[in-house]
Amino acid sequence: MLRPLLSVLAPLLLASTLGACTRTGDDFKPRIVITEPDGGAVARAAQFVVRGYVMDNNPVASIRVGTTALPVDGHRIVPFQFRALVNTDRATYTITAADGAGNTTKLELPVRVDAARPTLTITKFERDGRTLRVTGRARDNIKVAFVSVDGNRLNITPGREVEFYAETTGIWADVEVRDAAGNVTKQRVR
Repeated sequence: MLRPLLSVLAPLLLASTLGACTRTGDDFKPRIVITEPDGGAVARAAQFVVRGYVMDNNPVASIRVGTTALPVDGHRIVPFQFRALVNTDRATYTITAADGAGNTTKLELPVRVDAARPTLTITKFERDGRTLRVTGRARDNIKVAFVSVDGNRLNITPGREVEFYAETTGIWADVEVRDAAGNVTKQRVR
């Protein structure tokens, strides 16, 4: 009596178990990543190259910047680049990516042109034998990205105004400040 019931239920249980293992539709949208310009969306010149890549769990079907299609090779990770031309100090580029399942992603990339170099003010300089102590302030109209003393990058929090302190050895200290666009100011402190 139990055997006929099992012979009917076993195929049903097997079918429902295997049915639960089947993959549902692709709901993963492509991801757009910008790798250059280094500061994200700030550049030194009005004409520059934007680089990045699109990744998805399915092959990438298309990448567009505005209405212009970029070449795609049908892989799951597709690098891209395009030349940006900014006539004013700001512009926005719309990057759209689609995968083979029809999922799309849009990225609004605001870009700024920053030709101004950061400013550097040394507020205190001390010499103790061959040990040098440098204290200062770096400012930028967008963002100070890093400060280095004698080639050693200091641990700072990037921002419009950054205060720093460093110790080094030698006769002088070379201080370098770089902003988000890559503009550099250097000063040798004696």
